[in-house]
Amino acid sequence: MTPIESLAAALPAGAVLRDPDVIERYRRDSAADPTAGTPLAVVRATCTEDVQEVLRWASAHAVPVVPRGAGSGLSGGADAVDGAIVLSTERMRKIRIDVATRTAVVQPGLTNTEVKLAAAEHGLWYPPDPASVDISSIGGNAATNAGGLCCVKYGVTGDYVLGMQVVLADGTAVRLGGPRLKDVAGLSLTKLFVGSEGILGVITELTLRLIPAQSPASTVVALFGSVHAAANAVVAITAMLRPAMLEFMDHASINAVEDHMKMGLDRSAQAMLLIQSDAPGAAADEVATILAECEKCGATEVFATDDPAEGAAFTAARRAMFPAVEKLGSLLLEDVGVPIPQLPAMVTGVEDIADECDVLICMVAHAGDGNTHPVIVFDPTDADATDRAHRAFARIMELAIDLGGTITGEHGVGRLKRDWLPAQLGDDVMALTHRIKDALDPHGILNPGAVLR
Repeated sequence: MTPIESLAAALPAGAVLRDPDVIERYRRDSAADPTAGTPLAVVRATCTEDVQEVLRWASAHAVPVVPRGAGSGLSGGADAVDGAIVLSTERMRKIRIDVATRTAVVQPGLTNTEVKLAAAEHGLWYPPDPASVDISSIGGNAATNAGGLCCVKYGVTGDYVLGMQVVLADGTAVRLGGPRLKDVAGLSLTKLFVGSEGILGVITELTLRLIPAQSPASTVVALFGSVHAAANAVVAITAMLRPAMLEFMDHASINAVEDHMKMGLDRSAQAMLLIQSDAPGAAADEVATILAECEKCGATEVFATDDPAEGAAFTAARRAMFPAVEKLGSLLLEDVGVPIPQLPAMVTGVEDIADECDVLICMVAHAGDGNTHPVIVFDPTDADATDRAHRAFARIMELAIDLGGTITGEHGVGRLKRDWLPAQLGDDVMALTHRIKDALDPHGILNPGAVLR
Protein backbone atom coordinates (compact mmCIF):
# COMPACT_ATOMS: atom_id res chain seq x y z
CA MET A 1 0.00 0.00 0.00
CA THR A 2 1.40 3.39 -1.01
CA PRO A 3 1.44 6.27 1.49
CA ILE A 4 -1.46 8.05 -0.22
CA GLU A 5 -3.44 4.78 -0.25
CA SER A 6 -2.85 4.46 3.49
CA LEU A 7 -4.24 7.97 3.98
CA ALA A 8 -7.31 7.14 1.89
CA ALA A 9 -7.87 4.00 3.94
CA ALA A 10 -7.83 6.02 7.18
CA LEU A 11 -10.44 8.53 5.96
CA PRO A 12 -14.11 8.18 4.96
CA ALA A 13 -14.76 6.70 1.53
CA GLY A 14 -14.41 9.27 -1.23
CA ALA A 15 -12.54 11.80 0.91
CA VAL A 16 -9.31 11.52 -1.11
CA LEU A 17 -9.60 12.69 -4.72
CA ARG A 18 -6.86 12.00 -7.30
CA ASP A 19 -8.61 12.38 -10.63
CA PRO A 20 -6.56 14.91 -12.66
CA ASP A 21 -9.67 16.80 -13.81
CA VAL A 22 -10.84 17.16 -10.22
CA ILE A 23 -7.39 18.14 -8.99
CA GLU A 24 -7.24 20.88 -11.64
CA ARG A 25 -10.28 22.58 -10.07
CA TYR A 26 -8.48 22.79 -6.71
CA ARG A 27 -5.07 24.02 -7.89
CA ARG A 28 -5.63 27.74 -7.41
CA ASP A 29 -7.92 30.29 -5.81
CA SER A 30 -9.75 33.15 -7.54
CA ALA A 31 -6.53 35.08 -8.05
CA ALA A 32 -5.94 32.61 -10.92
CA ASP A 33 -2.18 32.56 -10.44
CA PRO A 34 -0.70 30.69 -13.43
CA THR A 35 2.27 29.51 -11.34
CA ALA A 36 0.16 27.33 -9.00
CA GLY A 37 1.53 23.81 -8.54
CA THR A 38 -0.07 20.40 -8.97
CA PRO A 39 -1.06 18.65 -5.75
CA LEU A 40 -0.66 14.97 -5.05
CA ALA A 41 -4.31 14.76 -4.00
CA VAL A 42 -7.30 16.69 -2.71
CA VAL A 43 -8.81 15.71 0.62
CA ARG A 44 -12.33 16.86 1.45
CA ALA A 45 -12.57 16.68 5.24
CA THR A 46 -15.91 16.35 7.04
CA CYS A 47 -14.82 16.84 10.66
CA THR A 48 -11.94 17.79 12.91
CA GLU A 49 -10.83 14.18 13.16
CA ASP A 50 -10.38 14.00 9.38
CA VAL A 51 -8.17 17.08 9.49
CA GLN A 52 -6.13 15.57 12.31
CA GLU A 53 -5.64 12.38 10.31
CA VAL A 54 -4.39 14.34 7.30
CA LEU A 55 -1.94 16.44 9.30
CA ARG A 56 -0.56 13.46 11.24
CA TRP A 57 0.00 11.66 7.94
CA ALA A 58 1.51 14.74 6.29
CA SER A 59 3.90 15.31 9.20
CA ALA A 60 5.01 11.68 9.11
CA HIS A 61 5.64 11.78 5.35
CA ALA A 62 6.90 15.41 5.09
CA VAL A 63 4.10 16.29 2.65
CA PRO A 64 2.96 19.92 2.38
CA VAL A 65 -0.68 20.72 3.17
CA VAL A 66 -2.53 23.67 1.62
CA PRO A 67 -5.78 24.46 3.48
CA ARG A 68 -8.63 25.60 1.25
CA GLY A 69 -12.12 26.92 1.88
CA ALA A 70 -14.35 28.02 -1.00
CA GLY A 71 -11.41 28.98 -3.21
CA SER A 72 -12.70 32.55 -3.49
CA GLY A 73 -9.50 34.09 -2.13
CA LEU A 74 -7.79 36.80 -4.15
CA SER A 75 -4.16 36.61 -3.06
CA GLY A 76 -3.01 33.12 -4.03
CA GLY A 77 -3.30 32.01 -0.43
CA ALA A 78 -4.91 28.68 -1.37
CA ASP A 79 -2.74 27.93 -4.41
CA ALA A 80 -1.39 24.40 -4.49
CA VAL A 81 2.29 23.51 -4.47
CA ASP A 82 3.66 20.49 -6.29
CA GLY A 83 3.17 17.24 -4.40
CA ALA A 84 0.97 18.78 -1.70
CA ILE A 85 -2.32 17.73 -0.20
CA VAL A 86 -5.00 20.35 -0.81
CA LEU A 87 -7.11 20.06 2.33
CA SER A 88 -10.62 21.31 1.56
CA THR A 89 -13.05 22.21 4.35
CA GLU A 90 -16.00 22.72 1.97
CA ARG A 91 -17.89 19.69 3.36
CA MET A 92 -17.63 20.89 6.98
CA ARG A 93 -20.99 22.66 7.21
CA LYS A 94 -22.54 22.28 10.66
CA ILE A 95 -23.93 25.30 12.53
CA ARG A 96 -25.56 25.85 15.89
CA ILE A 97 -27.05 29.15 17.10
CA ASP A 98 -27.07 29.79 20.85
CA VAL A 99 -29.55 32.59 21.46
CA ALA A 100 -28.72 32.85 25.17
CA THR A 101 -25.07 33.70 24.53
CA ARG A 102 -25.70 35.31 21.12
CA THR A 103 -23.15 33.08 19.47
CA ALA A 104 -22.94 30.81 16.46
CA VAL A 105 -20.77 27.70 16.55
CA VAL A 106 -19.94 26.92 12.93
CA GLN A 107 -17.76 24.68 10.84
CA PRO A 108 -15.60 26.46 8.27
CA GLY A 109 -17.31 25.30 5.07
CA LEU A 110 -20.46 27.41 5.42
CA THR A 111 -20.67 30.56 3.34
CA ASN A 112 -20.87 33.94 5.01
CA THR A 113 -24.44 34.36 3.76
CA GLU A 114 -25.48 31.00 5.24
CA VAL A 115 -24.21 32.12 8.65
CA LYS A 116 -26.10 35.40 8.31
CA LEU A 117 -29.34 33.65 7.37
CA ALA A 118 -29.07 31.18 10.24
CA ALA A 119 -28.54 34.05 12.69
CA ALA A 120 -31.44 36.03 11.18
CA GLU A 121 -33.84 33.17 11.95
CA HIS A 122 -33.32 34.08 15.61
CA GLY A 123 -33.47 37.85 15.16
CA LEU A 124 -29.67 38.11 15.30
CA TRP A 125 -27.05 39.41 12.91
CA TYR A 126 -23.53 38.47 11.90
CA PRO A 127 -22.15 41.79 10.55
CA PRO A 128 -18.94 41.09 8.55
CA ASP A 129 -19.94 41.16 4.87
CA PRO A 130 -17.20 40.87 2.24
CA ALA A 131 -18.35 41.60 -1.31
CA SER A 132 -18.04 37.83 -1.88
CA VAL A 133 -20.57 37.23 0.90
CA ASP A 134 -22.53 34.66 -1.12
CA ILE A 135 -19.55 32.51 -2.10
CA SER A 136 -16.76 33.00 0.43
CA SER A 137 -16.52 30.50 3.28
CA ILE A 138 -16.59 31.54 6.91
CA GLY A 139 -13.35 29.63 7.48
CA GLY A 140 -11.65 31.55 4.69
CA ASN A 141 -13.05 34.80 6.12
CA ALA A 142 -11.37 33.97 9.44
CA ALA A 143 -8.13 32.87 7.77
CA THR A 144 -7.75 36.25 6.06
CA ASN A 145 -9.60 38.38 8.64
CA ALA A 146 -11.99 39.51 5.92
CA GLY A 147 -13.84 42.81 6.17
CA GLY A 148 -16.66 44.05 4.00
CA LEU A 149 -19.05 46.84 3.19
CA CYS A 150 -20.41 47.58 6.67
CA CYS A 151 -17.18 47.00 8.57
CA VAL A 152 -16.47 50.72 8.81
CA LYS A 153 -18.95 50.77 11.69
CA TYR A 154 -19.29 47.17 12.79
CA GLY A 155 -15.80 45.76 12.46
CA VAL A 156 -14.14 42.88 10.61
CA THR A 157 -14.25 39.11 11.03
CA GLY A 158 -11.71 39.06 13.84
CA ASP A 159 -13.92 41.33 15.94
CA TYR A 160 -16.55 38.56 15.97
CA VAL A 161 -14.39 35.48 16.53
CA LEU A 162 -14.71 34.56 20.21
CA GLY A 163 -13.19 31.12 19.94
CA MET A 164 -12.14 28.32 17.64
CA GLN A 165 -10.92 24.79 17.32
CA VAL A 166 -7.72 24.59 15.30
CA VAL A 167 -5.58 21.62 14.28
CA LEU A 168 -1.83 22.16 14.43
CA ALA A 169 0.75 20.79 12.01
CA ASP A 170 1.34 17.63 14.06
CA GLY A 171 -2.38 16.83 14.20
CA THR A 172 -3.03 18.16 17.70
CA ALA A 173 -6.47 19.78 18.00
CA VAL A 174 -6.75 22.65 20.47
CA ARG A 175 -9.71 24.76 21.60
CA LEU A 176 -9.14 28.47 22.05
CA GLY A 177 -11.55 30.98 23.56
CA GLY A 178 -15.26 30.30 23.69
CA PRO A 179 -18.66 31.94 24.09
CA ARG A 180 -17.41 34.43 26.68
CA LEU A 181 -17.49 38.12 25.82
CA LYS A 182 -14.66 38.87 28.24
CA ASP A 183 -11.75 36.48 28.63
CA VAL A 184 -8.13 37.55 29.18
CA ALA A 185 -6.80 34.29 30.64
CA GLY A 186 -3.51 33.42 28.99
CA LEU A 187 -2.14 34.70 25.71
CA SER A 188 -4.57 35.89 23.03
CA LEU A 189 -4.01 32.83 20.87
CA THR A 190 -7.40 33.03 19.18
CA LYS A 191 -6.39 36.34 17.62
CA LEU A 192 -3.07 34.83 16.54
CA PHE A 193 -4.83 32.35 14.26
CA VAL A 194 -7.33 34.84 12.83
CA GLY A 195 -5.72 36.18 9.66
CA SER A 196 -2.90 33.61 9.74
CA GLU A 197 -3.80 32.31 6.25
CA GLY A 198 -3.36 28.63 7.10
CA ILE A 199 0.35 28.83 7.87
CA LEU A 200 -0.06 28.09 11.61
CA GLY A 201 -2.96 25.63 11.74
CA VAL A 202 -6.25 24.59 10.16
CA ILE A 203 -9.41 26.09 11.66
CA THR A 204 -12.13 23.43 12.00
CA GLU A 205 -14.70 25.30 14.11
CA LEU A 206 -15.47 28.91 14.98
CA THR A 207 -17.45 30.47 17.79
CA LEU A 208 -18.82 33.75 16.41
CA ARG A 209 -20.34 36.68 18.26
CA LEU A 210 -23.78 37.74 17.04
CA ILE A 211 -25.59 41.01 17.72
CA PRO A 212 -29.20 42.19 17.44
CA ALA A 213 -30.46 42.74 13.91
CA GLN A 214 -29.40 45.93 12.17
CA SER A 215 -31.80 48.87 12.16
CA PRO A 216 -33.25 49.97 8.79
CA ALA A 217 -30.75 52.07 6.90
CA SER A 218 -31.02 55.27 4.89
CA THR A 219 -28.85 55.44 1.77
CA VAL A 220 -26.97 58.38 0.29
CA VAL A 221 -25.53 58.31 -3.23
CA ALA A 222 -23.08 61.06 -4.17
CA LEU A 223 -21.45 61.62 -7.57
CA PHE A 224 -18.21 63.55 -8.07
CA GLY A 225 -16.17 65.01 -10.90
CA SER A 226 -12.92 63.51 -9.57
CA VAL A 227 -11.70 60.72 -7.32
CA HIS A 228 -9.87 63.32 -5.25
CA ALA A 229 -13.09 65.18 -4.44
CA ALA A 230 -14.82 61.95 -3.48
CA ALA A 231 -11.93 60.94 -1.22
CA ASN A 232 -11.98 64.37 0.43
CA ALA A 233 -15.66 63.81 1.19
CA VAL A 234 -14.78 60.49 2.85
CA VAL A 235 -12.21 62.23 5.05
CA ALA A 236 -14.73 64.93 6.00
CA ILE A 237 -17.55 62.49 6.78
CA THR A 238 -15.48 60.08 8.86
CA ALA A 239 -14.05 62.96 10.88
CA MET A 240 -17.60 63.72 12.08
CA LEU A 241 -19.42 60.38 12.28
CA ARG A 242 -19.20 56.69 11.57
CA PRO A 243 -21.70 55.60 8.91
CA ALA A 244 -22.82 51.98 8.58
CA MET A 245 -21.36 51.87 5.07
CA LEU A 246 -19.09 54.16 3.07
CA GLU A 247 -18.15 52.69 -0.30
CA PHE A 248 -16.31 54.21 -3.26
CA MET A 249 -16.43 53.43 -7.00
CA ASP A 250 -14.35 55.13 -9.68
CA HIS A 251 -15.34 55.93 -13.27
CA ALA A 252 -14.04 52.67 -14.72
CA SER A 253 -15.79 50.49 -12.14
CA ILE A 254 -19.06 52.43 -12.49
CA ASN A 255 -19.04 51.81 -16.22
CA ALA A 256 -18.07 48.15 -15.89
CA VAL A 257 -20.98 47.58 -13.48
CA GLU A 258 -23.37 49.50 -15.73
CA ASP A 259 -22.36 47.32 -18.68
CA HIS A 260 -22.94 44.26 -16.47
CA MET A 261 -26.20 45.24 -14.74
CA LYS A 262 -27.84 47.94 -16.88
CA MET A 263 -29.28 49.75 -13.86
CA GLY A 264 -28.91 53.34 -15.00
CA LEU A 265 -25.71 54.39 -13.22
CA ASP A 266 -24.31 57.74 -14.35
CA ARG A 267 -21.56 56.85 -16.81
CA SER A 268 -20.14 60.39 -16.75
CA ALA A 269 -19.36 60.39 -13.03
CA GLN A 270 -15.67 60.15 -12.18
CA ALA A 271 -16.46 58.72 -8.73
CA MET A 272 -19.44 57.64 -6.66
CA LEU A 273 -19.87 57.25 -2.91
CA LEU A 274 -22.46 54.86 -1.50
CA ILE A 275 -23.16 55.72 2.13
CA GLN A 276 -25.61 54.26 4.62
CA SER A 277 -26.73 55.38 8.08
CA ASP A 278 -28.56 53.10 10.49
CA ALA A 279 -28.22 55.21 13.63
CA PRO A 280 -31.44 54.58 15.62
CA GLY A 281 -33.29 57.84 16.13
CA ALA A 282 -30.46 59.85 14.61
CA ALA A 283 -30.36 58.62 11.02
CA ALA A 284 -31.99 61.80 9.71
CA ASP A 285 -29.34 63.96 11.39
CA GLU A 286 -26.55 61.73 10.09
CA VAL A 287 -27.95 61.80 6.57
CA ALA A 288 -28.21 65.59 6.67
CA THR A 289 -24.58 65.82 7.74
CA ILE A 290 -23.47 63.40 5.02
CA LEU A 291 -25.37 65.33 2.34
CA ALA A 292 -23.88 68.62 3.51
CA GLU A 293 -20.30 67.30 3.57
CA CYS A 294 -20.63 65.79 0.09
CA GLU A 295 -21.91 69.11 -1.25
CA LYS A 296 -19.08 71.01 0.46
CA CYS A 297 -16.58 68.69 -1.23
CA GLY A 298 -18.01 69.38 -4.66
CA ALA A 299 -20.48 66.58 -5.34
CA THR A 300 -22.06 67.08 -8.75
CA GLU A 301 -25.15 65.21 -7.59
CA VAL A 302 -26.20 63.83 -4.22
CA PHE A 303 -29.44 62.30 -3.03
CA ALA A 304 -30.81 60.23 -0.17
CA THR A 305 -33.41 57.48 -0.01
CA ASP A 306 -35.13 55.56 2.78
CA ASP A 307 -36.42 52.94 0.32
CA PRO A 308 -34.77 49.62 1.32
CA ALA A 309 -35.11 48.24 -2.21
CA GLU A 310 -33.37 51.24 -3.76
CA GLY A 311 -30.59 51.10 -1.19
CA ALA A 312 -30.19 47.35 -1.80
CA ALA A 313 -29.94 47.95 -5.56
CA PHE A 314 -27.00 50.31 -5.14
CA THR A 315 -25.36 47.89 -2.71
CA ALA A 316 -25.80 45.10 -5.25
CA ALA A 317 -24.12 47.31 -7.85
CA ARG A 318 -21.11 47.75 -5.59
CA ARG A 319 -20.92 44.01 -4.89
CA ALA A 320 -21.09 43.29 -8.63
CA MET A 321 -17.86 45.13 -9.38
CA PHE A 322 -15.57 42.07 -9.50
CA PRO A 323 -17.75 39.89 -11.75
CA ALA A 324 -18.35 42.94 -13.96
CA VAL A 325 -14.65 43.68 -14.36
CA GLU A 326 -13.83 40.00 -14.98
CA LYS A 327 -15.54 40.42 -18.35
CA LEU A 328 -12.89 42.94 -19.39
CA GLY A 329 -9.83 40.69 -19.19
CA SER A 330 -7.50 38.98 -16.75
CA LEU A 331 -7.14 40.68 -13.39
CA LEU A 332 -4.51 41.53 -10.81
CA LEU A 333 -6.37 42.40 -7.65
CA GLU A 334 -5.11 44.71 -4.92
CA ASP A 335 -6.55 45.44 -1.50
CA VAL A 336 -4.15 48.00 -0.13
CA GLY A 337 -5.21 50.18 2.76
CA VAL A 338 -4.12 53.57 4.09
CA PRO A 339 -5.00 55.82 7.03
CA ILE A 340 -8.16 57.77 6.17
CA PRO A 341 -6.40 61.16 5.80
CA GLN A 342 -4.17 59.59 3.12
CA LEU A 343 -7.08 58.30 1.03
CA PRO A 344 -7.04 61.27 -1.41
CA ALA A 345 -3.33 60.70 -2.06
CA MET A 346 -3.95 56.98 -2.51
CA VAL A 347 -6.73 57.24 -5.09
CA THR A 348 -5.02 59.97 -7.12
CA GLY A 349 -1.76 58.03 -6.92
CA VAL A 350 -3.46 54.98 -8.40
CA GLU A 351 -4.78 57.14 -11.25
CA ASP A 352 -1.24 58.36 -11.92
CA ILE A 353 0.11 54.79 -11.91
CA ALA A 354 -2.57 53.71 -14.39
CA ASP A 355 -1.55 56.54 -16.74
CA GLU A 356 2.18 56.00 -16.38
CA CYS A 357 1.98 52.21 -16.82
CA ASP A 358 -0.68 52.50 -19.54
CA VAL A 359 -3.05 50.03 -17.89
CA LEU A 360 -6.75 50.00 -17.05
CA ILE A 361 -7.35 50.10 -13.30
CA CYS A 362 -10.90 49.83 -11.98
CA MET A 363 -11.03 50.91 -8.35
CA VAL A 364 -13.56 50.38 -5.60
CA ALA A 365 -12.96 50.85 -1.90
CA HIS A 366 -14.30 50.27 1.55
CA ALA A 367 -13.52 53.95 1.75
CA GLY A 368 -14.76 54.47 5.29
CA ASP A 369 -11.90 52.38 6.66
CA GLY A 370 -9.31 53.25 4.01
CA ASN A 371 -9.27 49.83 2.32
CA THR A 372 -8.98 50.29 -1.46
CA HIS A 373 -9.36 47.67 -4.18
CA PRO A 374 -7.56 48.77 -7.36
CA VAL A 375 -8.14 46.03 -9.95
CA ILE A 376 -5.67 45.93 -12.85
CA VAL A 377 -7.11 44.62 -16.12
CA PHE A 378 -4.74 43.19 -18.75
CA ASP A 379 -4.36 40.78 -21.64
CA PRO A 380 -2.23 37.81 -20.50
CA THR A 381 -1.39 36.88 -24.11
CA ASP A 382 0.38 40.23 -24.55
CA ALA A 383 3.80 40.06 -22.87
CA ASP A 384 4.22 43.83 -22.76
CA ALA A 385 0.74 44.37 -21.30
CA THR A 386 1.42 41.69 -18.69
CA ASP A 387 4.70 43.33 -17.71
CA ARG A 388 3.05 46.74 -17.39
CA ALA A 389 0.26 45.24 -15.26
CA HIS A 390 2.76 43.67 -12.87
CA ARG A 391 4.74 46.92 -12.65
CA ALA A 392 1.54 48.74 -11.75
CA PHE A 393 0.75 46.06 -9.14
CA ALA A 394 4.12 46.57 -7.47
CA ARG A 395 3.91 50.36 -7.58
CA ILE A 396 0.48 50.38 -5.93
CA MET A 397 1.80 48.37 -3.00
CA GLU A 398 4.84 50.60 -2.72
CA LEU A 399 2.57 53.65 -2.75
CA ALA A 400 0.46 52.23 0.07
CA ILE A 401 3.55 51.54 2.19
CA ASP A 402 4.93 55.03 1.49
CA LEU A 403 1.62 56.49 2.72
CA GLY A 404 1.86 54.59 5.99
CA GLY A 405 -0.58 51.93 4.83
CA THR A 406 -0.71 48.18 4.30
CA ILE A 407 -0.30 45.83 1.33
CA THR A 408 -3.48 44.01 2.34
CA GLY A 409 -6.53 45.08 4.30
CA GLU A 410 -8.56 41.86 4.08
CA HIS A 411 -7.57 39.58 1.18
CA GLY A 412 -4.40 38.35 2.84
CA VAL A 413 -0.78 38.30 1.71
CA GLY A 414 -0.98 34.87 0.08
CA ARG A 415 1.71 34.18 -2.47
CA LEU A 416 1.11 37.21 -4.64
CA LYS A 417 2.18 39.82 -2.08
CA ARG A 418 4.69 38.05 0.14
CA ASP A 419 7.71 39.75 -1.44
CA TRP A 420 6.46 43.15 -0.26
CA LEU A 421 5.66 42.07 3.31
CA PRO A 422 9.17 42.77 4.71
CA ALA A 423 8.99 46.35 3.40
CA GLN A 424 5.86 46.92 5.44
CA LEU A 425 6.71 45.00 8.62
CA GLY A 426 10.47 45.47 8.92
CA ASP A 427 13.22 42.96 9.74
CA ASP A 428 12.45 42.56 13.46
CA VAL A 429 8.76 41.77 12.95
CA MET A 430 9.56 39.41 10.08
CA ALA A 431 12.04 37.56 12.30
CA LEU A 432 9.44 37.27 15.06
CA THR A 433 6.88 35.98 12.54
CA HIS A 434 9.31 33.29 11.38
CA ARG A 435 9.94 32.26 15.00
CA ILE A 436 6.21 31.81 15.61
CA LYS A 437 5.83 29.84 12.37
CA ASP A 438 8.78 27.60 13.26
CA ALA A 439 7.41 26.96 16.76
CA LEU A 440 3.99 25.84 15.53
CA ASP A 441 5.06 24.21 12.26
CA PRO A 442 8.68 23.09 12.73
CA HIS A 443 8.75 21.03 9.53
CA GLY A 444 7.17 23.80 7.43
CA ILE A 445 4.37 21.67 5.97
CA LEU A 446 1.50 24.16 6.41
CA ASN A 447 0.80 26.26 3.32
CA PRO A 448 4.45 26.63 2.30
CA GLY A 449 5.13 29.70 0.21
CA ALA A 450 2.10 31.58 1.47
CA VAL A 451 2.87 34.78 3.42
CA LEU A 452 6.50 33.72 4.06
CA ARG A 453 9.22 32.44 1.76
